[in-house]
Amino acid sequence: MLSLPPSVHVYIATQPVDGRKGVDSLIGIVRSGLLHDPLSGHLYVFFSRRCDRVRVVYWDRNGFAMWTKRLERGRFHPQLSSDGRLSASAIEAADLALLFEGIDLAGAHRRPRWEPVRAA
Repeated sequence: MLSLPPSVHVYIATQPVDGRKGVDSLIGIVRSGLLHDPLSGHLYVFFSRRCDRVRVVYWDRNGFAMWTKRLERGRFHPQLSSDGRLSASAIEAADLALLFEGIDLAGAHRRPRWEPVRAA
């Protein structure tokens, strides 16, 4: 299970990218393609075209970091957009951990959570 502070958001690219791209190319996509600030400390997740690789890039106080996972068998099951346009979709860290384990979130549903009543 990923343990991230609530201030860190997780964004998944809605289109696959070339699996050979390095940290500089992916940060360029975050900056120009997704129109996000890569220095924010948020996690940006990119899947390869075959969905057998995932790369996560983020700013880590004094430099960019990149985490990579390549599956030897099987595929990841991200929810990619069918319109062909690159954008970012926000997900929770728990959903990202499930994706990394190979679970398809398309058929999953989240149960309602309790929320405190806010005073008006």
